[in-house]
Amino acid sequence: MTGNTATTTRRLAAKLTIGLTGGIGSGKSAVAHLLAAWGASVLDADVIAHELTAPGGAAIAPIGEAFGAAMITADGGLDRARMRAAVFADPGRRHQLEAILHPRIGRVLRERAALAQGAYLVLVVPLLVEGLERWRGVVDRIAVVDCAEDLQIERVMRRSNLDASQVRAIMATQATREARRAAADDLIDNSTDLAALQARTRDLHGQYLQIARRI
Repeated sequence: MTGNTATTTRRLAAKLTIGLTGGIGSGKSAVAHLLAAWGASVLDADVIAHELTAPGGAAIAPIGEAFGAAMITADGGLDRARMRAAVFADPGRRHQLEAILHPRIGRVLRERAALAQGAYLVLVVPLLVEGLERWRGVVDRIAVVDCAEDLQIERVMRRSNLDASQVRAIMATQATREARRAAADDLIDNSTDLAALQARTRDLHGQYLQIARRI
């Protein structure tokens, strides 16, 4: 629900900007944490979406108006489970939610990108490939975290209270693995262990630093 947040093709920052994406359970967050620890500025569209839909978040009032009070929890945040069920059942409702969230996420991204102090900027966007035409004008390179679909399902089931059919339903709303791989400027294999992921990510970080110095 947070993928196509680039409402404009203009760049968000003067520095090197990497679009980081991958399917659910691929390991995007792990890669983002590594890059941040090594000196990149990382902005995550999903994190911003959670902020906007937390109690008191800027998207809560318009969501309540559009979807009704039943979508808002007693503490004033978004009922994520109920909303997830609603938007998966009805693409029109999903588009309605996106129309509320995406412009707000885009504004926050622009504001925070302007203040970013890292060696380069990383935008973590789960559905970047689904909005590829818009994002190509925003990022310099697209990095895709990749693993087999069976491994994605296993990881998501292990970390979340979802069964295999629910995970597959989420994956069905995302670009195919082949489409993500085809869009990638940089491919990060996450099919083995953390040490291998760290090594591949470290190599890319070094490349990004070299490119950033030339900009």
